[in-house]
Amino acid sequence: MWWLLWLLAALLVLFCSLDVWYFLRVAAVVLRAWFQPQIRDITAEQTLTGRVSPQDIDMCHMNNARYLRECDFARFSLYIRNGVFKGLRALKASMVVGATTIRYRRALCIGEGFELRSRIVTWDDKAFYLEQRFVSTKDGLVCAVMYCKQSIIRSSPDKIMQHLCKRKVDCPEFPEDLQHWVNFISASSQALRAESGLEEKSK
Repeated sequence: MWWLLWLLAALLVLFCSLDVWYFLRVAAVVLRAWFQPQIRDITAEQTLTGRVSPQDIDMCHMNNARYLRECDFARFSLYIRNGVFKGLRALKASMVVGATTIRYRRALCIGEGFELRSRIVTWDDKAFYLEQRFVSTKDGLVCAVMYCKQSIIRSSPDKIMQHLCKRKVDCPEFPEDLQHWVNFISASSQALRAESGLEEKSK
C-alpha cells in the first residue's frame, strides 16, 4: 500500500513540476513520424490532422498559445520525415526558433477538425524559413497561418542540404510577404542591438 502512495506522490510532483502531456505528445509524434515513409523532397508540404479538444479551448475556441504548440509538434514530424534532424546529427549541429509570427483569420471551435500543413519555404545562410497553415476540415478555410525562422547553430542550411542531397542545392526565392517579414526581423534586431550598445562595442 505504501508503494502506491509513493507512486501517486511522485506522479503528483512530476505533473506539478513538468508539462508531462507536452513530452508525452512529443514522444507520440516522433514515434509516428519515425515509422512513416521518409519524404525526399525537403520543401514538400506535410500534413498533420487534429481536432480542438476541451484542453485546447479558451472561451470555446482554441487558445492562441495552442496554435504555436501544435506547430512545434508538426515541425518535429516534418524534420524527422524530410531528414533535417538526420542532417543535424551528422553535422553535430542544432536548431532553435529565432522568430515566429502568426496571423489568426478565424477561430477553430471546440470539436472542429483541422489540418496543419507545414513546409520549408526557403533558407538563407543562417536559417530555414517555414510556413504552417491551419486549415479547417469543415470548409477548407485557412484559419491561421504562421511563419517560423528556424536558426541553425554550428552549421548552416546549405551544409545540411548538401549533406542530404549530396550536391549543391539552390534555395528557392523568398516570397514577397516572407521577405517583408525577414526585413522586419533584421530591422528589429539592429534596433535592439543599438539600444543595448552592442553595435558600438562591436566596432
